Amino acid sequence: MKKSLVLAMAMALGVTASAYAANPFSDVPAGHWAYDSINKLAAAGVIEGYGDSTFGGDKLMTRYEMAQIVAKAMAKGANVDKLAAEFADELDNLGVRVANLEKKADNVKVTGELRYKYMSQDGDVNDSNHDTDLRSRIWVNGQINDDWSYTGMLENTQILSDNTGDETTEFKRAYVEGKLGGLNVTAGRYGAFFANGNIYDAQADGVELSYGDKVKVTGFAGKGTDNAENTGSNGTYAGGELSANLDKLNVAAGYVNFTDIGATNEAHETNLDNAIWYVGADYTMGDVNLSAMYLKGDVNTETGNGVEWNQTEDDGWTAGLTYKGAEASEAGSWGLFANYYDLGGQTYIAHTTDANTFDNNGFKGYRVGANYTFAKNIVGTVVYYDTENKMNSKVDDQRVWADVTFTF
Repeated sequence: MKKSLVLAMAMALGVTASAYAANPFSDVPAGHWAYDSINKLAAAGVIEGYGDSTFGGDKLMTRYEMAQIVAKAMAKGANVDKLAAEFADELDNLGVRVANLEKKADNVKVTGELRYKYMSQDGDVNDSNHDTDLRSRIWVNGQINDDWSYTGMLENTQILSDNTGDETTEFKRAYVEGKLGGLNVTAGRYGAFFANGNIYDAQADGVELSYGDKVKVTGFAGKGTDNAENTGSNGTYAGGELSANLDKLNVAAGYVNFTDIGATNEAHETNLDNAIWYVGADYTMGDVNLSAMYLKGDVNTETGNGVEWNQTEDDGWTAGLTYKGAEASEAGSWGLFANYYDLGGQTYIAHTTDANTFDNNGFKGYRVGANYTFAKNIVGTVVYYDTENKMNSKVDDQRVWADVTFTF
């Protein structure tokens, strides 16, 4: 046994010098550098020698013999996680399970993302202007047990387009994921994503349950976050989706009902509700992916907080095309993408696009863009948006969005 290994094992068991005076091995004299440590390990039952009163310190040790020592040290409560991971197969043959031990050694992971964004706007809604910010996200992932994990995310955004030094720091995510019988469960504050983001792509406090693999049934319910205009919340919601993965073809149909849209802290109920149905599909041909979705909303005839959505169009559609795509882990990878939107104001609550959606009036228009991985974990994106108000086609908006994202 090498010197460093003997000392490390002894320290893991809390060895103190000359803890045991007895000498169990004839070939380890009192003046030997490992005398005290070997005596302690022998007394603890971690090492036994060769049964002839010799330790055999000059002999090469097999992996199986080392695994036996690690197993005994584990049984004594020694912190030998790295050794357990190294000898996992041998320990498994001895009946010592170390899969959970390996997870415990790396139970919590911290990752991050830094994004610099520049956006230039030009249209009837906004005078020509630009917007720049620096967004940092710190993700914390912890393994609760074999079936459950926890995710948290802290986000800081610094506004760089003016000299006010405005910035915000929020705890944006805190949720658990796991299995409950045959169900997959997500619960807490997470990023809800309905109808590929065409209905909703924002933070929510809720629960999501799904069952199945190739054919999946998903149900969800919760409360949406405050909307971007700070005119109240995105309401409470409940709904479900049926999806199927048919090799190159994916299809999905679903329904989500939002109630009390626009509620404020002072008044948690409104007369504004919106039930939205959708059906969509995407098809992959090599590096090319085609997608399309049709949506239909049903806003009640009452108004909520002065927002008369019943006067807007109640249906719409969108189509998309992507070619390849930048992968953060692969330097030099790249992709192209394009989307066209023709969506009535009753078909979305918090749309995923960064284009101007003109509040609840509905919008039509397109985006085209490209992304490229400059180096591992450094991805750049450039997108051009051109949209117009469905209620008034003379009101339009064009913008260029560019960002560089660093992940670690």
